[in-house]
Amino acid sequence: MSVWDDLVGQDRVVEQLTTAARAARATVAAGRTSTGAYAAEPGVNASLMTHAWLFTGPPGAGQTTAARAFAAALQCTSPDLELGGVPGCGFCDGCHTVLSGSHADVKYVRTDGLSIGVGDMRALVLRAASYPTGGRWSVILVDAAHRLTEAAANALLKGVEEPSPRTVWMLCAPSVQDVLPTIRSRCRLLVLRTPAAEAVADMLVRRDGVEPETARIAALAGQGDVERARRLAVDEQARARRLDVLRIPLEVADIGGCLAAAQRLVDTAKADAEALAETQDAKETDDLKAAYGAVEGSRAPRGMAGATKELEKRQKSRATRTRRETLGVALLDLLGFYRDVLAVQLGATGALSNEDQRPALGRVAAAGTPENTLRRMEAVLACRRAMDRNVDPLLAVEAMTVALRAG
Repeated sequence: MSVWDDLVGQDRVVEQLTTAARAARATVAAGRTSTGAYAAEPGVNASLMTHAWLFTGPPGAGQTTAARAFAAALQCTSPDLELGGVPGCGFCDGCHTVLSGSHADVKYVRTDGLSIGVGDMRALVLRAASYPTGGRWSVILVDAAHRLTEAAANALLKGVEEPSPRTVWMLCAPSVQDVLPTIRSRCRLLVLRTPAAEAVADMLVRRDGVEPETARIAALAGQGDVERARRLAVDEQARARRLDVLRIPLEVADIGGCLAAAQRLVDTAKADAEALAETQDAKETDDLKAAYGAVEGSRAPRGMAGATKELEKRQKSRATRTRRETLGVALLDLLGFYRDVLAVQLGATGALSNEDQRPALGRVAAAGTPENTLRRMEAVLACRRAMDRNVDPLLAVEAMTVALRAG
C-alpha cells in the first residue's frame, strides 16, 4: 500500500505528482541558488516542482486525496528512496503523520461552514513564512479554496506571490473558474477526471471488502464520486435515502404529491444537520467551557461570552452547509435518474447510473418524451442555482417538484 492507492483512475495525475516529488527531493538535496531558485542537479528537471499547485476536478474525483498524497510524498522518509523508490511509501513516519493529520509541517485547512475568512488566511500566510521544523517542506493544503471570501483570497494571493523557499501551497477547488485569476495564474494546474465505474467498484471490493455486485451498483450510482460510492456500498441509511429520492419522479402526479415530496426532501436535509449538531455541537461547547475553566452554575469567565458567540456562529454556518450539501446530493441523484430516463428514451445501450432502477426508469420513460425529460432536468438544475442564490430551500424544492409534474 502506498499513499497513492486511494486515488482511483488518476494514473496521469499520480505520474505527474510522483515525478514532482522526486524533483523536490533532489532539489532539496542540491540546495538553492543565491536567487532562491531551485538549483539544477544532473538528471533532474527543476521545473517539475513548483511552490503552488491547484487541484481541480468533478465532485468526488479526489482533489483533496491527491493533495494529501502529494504532501505525504514530499515528506516521505523511506530508505527505499535512496535506491530509486517511489516517494509516498505509506509506511514511513513522514507518510504516516501526514495522512493522520499530525505532521508538524503540514497544515490542513478546511471549513465546516460556508466560507473561509480573512483572519484564518492571514494566519496561514504568516505561518507559511516560517521554515519547516522537521520535514523537507512546509505544506499548506487548503481544501475547498472556492470558499475563500474575497478578502481571504487576496490575503492568500500575497502568500502565493511571495513564496518562502521551502513552502508549498496546495489548493483544491471544483474548477479553475472558482479561484481568482491572479491566484490560479501562479499555480500549476492539475485536473482530475471522473473515474470509471469499473475502477471505483474494484477499489470497493479490494479495500472495503464489498460484494462485487453491491460494489458495481454503488459505483454506478455514485456517478464518479468515490466517497459517495463508498457510502452507498457500506451505509444502509445512505442507500435508503437515495431510494427515497428516486421515488420522487413516480410521486409527482398531482400537486399534493409534489408538495409532500418537497417537504420530505427538505426535512431529511434538516434531520441530517440536527444529527450532526447533536454529536459535534455539544462536544465543542463542552471543550470551550473546559478551556475557559467554566464551572456549572457560576458566572462565565472573562472572554468566554465572545468565544461562545463565535462558536455558535460557526455551528449555525455548519448546519446550513450540511443542509445544502444533503440537498445537493439528492438533486444530483434526481438529475442522474432523469439522465438515465433520457438514455432509455433515446435507445442508448450500456450500463446506466441507476441500473438497479430499470423498471422505474422504464415507466417514467414510457410516460413522457425526450423533450419532457430535458425540461425536467432543467428544473433540477434551476433548483440548484436557486439554492446557490440562497433561496429558501423549501420554496426552491417545491418549485422544482411542481415543474417535474408539469414537464
